[in-house]
Amino acid sequence: MNNSLGNTARLIGAGLRALLVLSVVCGVIYPLAVTGVAQALFHDKANGSQVASGGEVVGSELIGQRYDLPLKKGQETPEPDLKWFQPRPSNGLGANSVNTQYQLVLSGATNRSGDNEELITWVRDAKAAVVRDNSTAGHRVDPSDVPAEAVTSSGSGLDPHISPEYAALQVHRVAENNHLDVKRVEKLVADHTDGRTLGFMGEPRVNVLNLNIALKELAGE
Repeated sequence: MNNSLGNTARLIGAGLRALLVLSVVCGVIYPLAVTGVAQALFHDKANGSQVASGGEVVGSELIGQRYDLPLKKGQETPEPDLKWFQPRPSNGLGANSVNTQYQLVLSGATNRSGDNEELITWVRDAKAAVVRDNSTAGHRVDPSDVPAEAVTSSGSGLDPHISPEYAALQVHRVAENNHLDVKRVEKLVADHTDGRTLGFMGEPRVNVLNLNIALKELAGE
C-alpha cells in the first residue's frame, strides 16, 4: 500500500515538474525567442507591414482600403472619391451583427456561383461604373478594356493590389481630377508596379495604398 502511494506521489511530482518546465519553455521562452527574432530580422512584417505618411500610420500593405466620399444624407453606399486610384470591389465584406457595440469589418468572399443572378448584376453594374467614372472629356474607356479584378472582389475582399492594367485604366481620370499631366501619372504607376515574386510567381501588381500616398505627394508639389 505504501509503495503504491509512493509511486503515485512520484508520478504526480514528475508530472507537475514536467508541466512547470514545459510551461516555462513553451509558454515563455519560446514565444519571447520567436518575437525577438521577428522584431530583429523582420521588424516591419512582424508589426503588420504598416505604412506611414506624414508621420502617422495610414494603413497596412497587406489590407486593402476604400477611398470614398463622405456619405450624403439618405445614402447607404458611399460614392468613390475619383481623385484617388480605386481598389477592387469589396462585395465580400460583411457587417458585424453579433456585437453592434463595435464597428468591425468582416472579410470574406461573395460565395456566389458564376451563374448567380445577383453576382451577374453586381458585375454588370460595376463594369458600367468603371467605364463611367474613368471616362474623361478627352478619353473614353472601352468596356472591353475593363479587367476582371475591377468588377470582382478577391476571396478575402481585402486585396490591397490591383493589376497594372486596372491602374492604367484609371490614369486619365486621376490626372484630370488632380490637375496633373497624364504622363506624370503614368510614370507614377510604372514606378509602383511590382513584378512577379522571384521573377516567376504570381502576376505584376500595384499596391493601391502606396500608389495613392505617392499621388498625394505628387499632387502637392
